[in-house]
Amino acid sequence: MASNNEQQNQAGRHQEVGHKSLLQSDELYQYILETSVYPTEPEPMKELRELTAKHPWNIMTSSADEGQFLNMLLKLMNAKNTMEIGVYTGYSLLATALALPDDGKILAMDINRENYELGLPVIQKAGVAHKIDFKEGPALPVLDQMIAEGKYHGTFDFIFVDADKDNYLNYHERLIELVKVGGVIGYDNTLWNGSVVAPPDAPLRKYVKYYRDFVMKLNKALPADPRIEICMLR
Repeated sequence: MASNNEQQNQAGRHQEVGHKSLLQSDELYQYILETSVYPTEPEPMKELRELTAKHPWNIMTSSADEGQFLNMLLKLMNAKNTMEIGVYTGYSLLATALALPDDGKILAMDINRENYELGLPVIQKAGVAHKIDFKEGPALPVLDQMIAEGKYHGTFDFIFVDADKDNYLNYHERLIELVKVGGVIGYDNTLWNGSVVAPPDAPLRKYVKYYRDFVMKLNKALPADPRIEICMLR
């Protein structure tokens, strides 16, 4: 059995790797990737994942196992009309697009078109670009306009949020009006690399420490929301 110091050192290495799994072993996480995820990963997703890995902000991308989960969930739901807030280079967006039927639609929003266009050639080559309606800019004004118009109430099967954590609660109050009864809203990073249980004086990266309080506020608010049922996966 490992000593407390050894366990702490292993946990520290695990956190530094930066992947988002709950597993306490990097080796076990790698086993899952190599056994289950990579062998079934569609070739366009692999291409985009490897392309994104070369980008200086690659920590922002969804992980391969998350992409696998999203793709399977959407197929199980028979989702057709979806939304994604926070696109980056489009790995999770591509996972969604591949899962939707040919006439499925994704409203995708991000403040940075340049990052989206980095992955766009892969999305186009995969033959799913026609499913995506990309809007550059902040999402909140778009959501407010959709709610004001009235015709979008309860029309989205699935909504995925992986954007500015300080606005997660603001997104939630709007998205609850737009998702259908029985639909799903997925919030990424709700454990924020494990920092939600870190001591107040823990040596965290600046951006991790800044957003941690916003993530924790979301985690406290969602179980108290009588309009929803929740499940925290990662």
